[in-house]
Amino acid sequence: MEELIACKKAVAKVVAGAPNEILLVLDGTTGLNMLPQAREFNEVVGVTGLILTKLDGSARGGCVVSVVDELGIPVKFVGVGEGVEDLQPFDAEAFVNAIFT
Repeated sequence: MEELIACKKAVAKVVAGAPNEILLVLDGTTGLNMLPQAREFNEVVGVTGLILTKLDGSARGGCVVSVVDELGIPVKFVGVGEGVEDLQPFDAEAFVNAIFT
């Protein structure tokens, strides 16, 4: 975690006002371990958004609801494949529908 703090400080030295965004990538298959991970990273670097990955398989990522509820960090993107082109803007309605279908 110390390395993350050092990286954040280094970026701030090079670019005024940086970082503009700190995104935490959460694996949709992680389950309930998602919440303690998000807590820890948020305490250390101040996470501003979430990317939820591996939603192209059987994972539904429903535990991210607890992260959003407790920490107030919004989900910005979801990953539905292996490439950068497979990142999609988060659609709350579609996400909820996918959990219940």
